[in-house]
Amino acid sequence: MNTPLEELLNFSPPPWDSILASVAESFDCVTGTLHRLEEPSQTLHLVAHLGIPEALMPVIGVIPVGKGIAGAAAAQREPVELCNLQKDLGGVAKEGARLTKVDGSIAVPCLSGERLRGTLGIGKPIPYTFNAEEKARLTAVASRLAELL
Repeated sequence: MNTPLEELLNFSPPPWDSILASVAESFDCVTGTLHRLEEPSQTLHLVAHLGIPEALMPVIGVIPVGKGIAGAAAAQREPVELCNLQKDLGGVAKEGARLTKVDGSIAVPCLSGERLRGTLGIGKPIPYTFNAEEKARLTAVASRLAELL
């Protein structure tokens, strides 16, 4: 039985892997990442991951703001999406991102008010464009997570 996201958010400390799995499942996604911003270095540090190949762990463990999909979402403070990662890196994803076997992916900033706290990313195994409602819903989830990061 899956624990609803709101219930998971009440645990202390937050069960980040379970939270990420719940978010990914609610969007029919197979991969996900959650990064926390370390302000002094302006780097994103991996808090939780789902479905990410072990070979990518050294690459996604610490991401400079502005680099890759998560870093771009952090720098721009808005969703960054790639509808077909296997065919087009969109100028933001790194070649290694293809190892995820994900096509449709999106990363959103985790904002607490105006303060950047991290990023949340999810991905589907098929080419996919997230619609406005899905982007708004994921952004709302990310804002909720920002309060806990």
